[in-house]
Amino acid sequence: MITRLIHTTTLAATVAVTLVGCAGPADDRAETAGDDGAVELTSCGVDLTVDGTPERAVTLEQGATEVMLALGLQDRMIGTSYLTDAVAPEYRDAYEEIPVLADQYPSTEQLRGAAPDFVYSMRASAFASDAAGDRRELVDLGVPAYLSANDCEDPSLIPDEVGFDAILDEVADIAEVFGVEERGRELVAEQRSTLDAVTADAAATGNPSIMWLYSSIDGAPVVAGADGLAQTMSDVAGATNVFEDLDGQWGETSWDEIAQRDPDVIVLADLSRGLPGDSAEDKADQLRDDAVTQALSAVERDRLVAVPATELDPSVRSIDALETVSDALQDHTEDQR
Repeated sequence: MITRLIHTTTLAATVAVTLVGCAGPADDRAETAGDDGAVELTSCGVDLTVDGTPERAVTLEQGATEVMLALGLQDRMIGTSYLTDAVAPEYRDAYEEIPVLADQYPSTEQLRGAAPDFVYSMRASAFASDAAGDRRELVDLGVPAYLSANDCEDPSLIPDEVGFDAILDEVADIAEVFGVEERGRELVAEQRSTLDAVTADAAATGNPSIMWLYSSIDGAPVVAGADGLAQTMSDVAGATNVFEDLDGQWGETSWDEIAQRDPDVIVLADLSRGLPGDSAEDKADQLRDDAVTQALSAVERDRLVAVPATELDPSVRSIDALETVSDALQDHTEDQR
């Protein structure tokens, strides 16, 4: 957690933030405040010092946007960008009030033109040179740039397991930076309660097999491997990922290989970008119509579970995917009795 002290000065009209960058382990999160009462924390090896509560925050993609909205911080946001999926219904009205800087990542010029006093992303790709620009460049401008521990620019700083602790630590960080610690604690407690409930239910599942199907564009199915959040959710919910031997978070396989592994439950990522085969409904139709996959146990027993694709990336909404999958596993267990 980070530590916040009472500020002795008020926030300037736009930017009243200093940031110092240095290398360090991803989990080396600062516990002290600066001598001037600033909030200090470490984000993917970069030490951040926030001298005043940000008033002009910009989020660079959907995950960061929804963390801010979950904490009720829409009035502190002057820009957002890059939706990969539909905004959660509970955040939609608040989201509509925030200017969209770009359909995908804003350029360096677009971001600087917005004059932010805090920049936040859950994806390292947002800080690429052909996107919003290197985080160190933002440091030179005196603007703090927070990046999720689950996707650091330096892969060696990313935790070995893509898990929920990092997500909840991040929620706590953002809550303290913006002075909404109580709401942050409430949100973390809500999600930990769900985690505890799913963990307790996992003991009764009987360890069914599960597959996570993200896409099948150009014919090659993309499934969850051993290194991502889907693997963590499989473990927590009491299931075995049938492709846990596949290196990486996601990777290509074949329909024949899927048929050989014959998962008990199949999770279908529901993408809203509009390409053929993206929606969960399209994926389900394909599985039911194909001669190879229509005989899968999960297809025959209708154990096809639709989950918004954005919930399969580490975010404040990932807990919803975990709960949805846990419920499906419990239903499968009841059917087996």
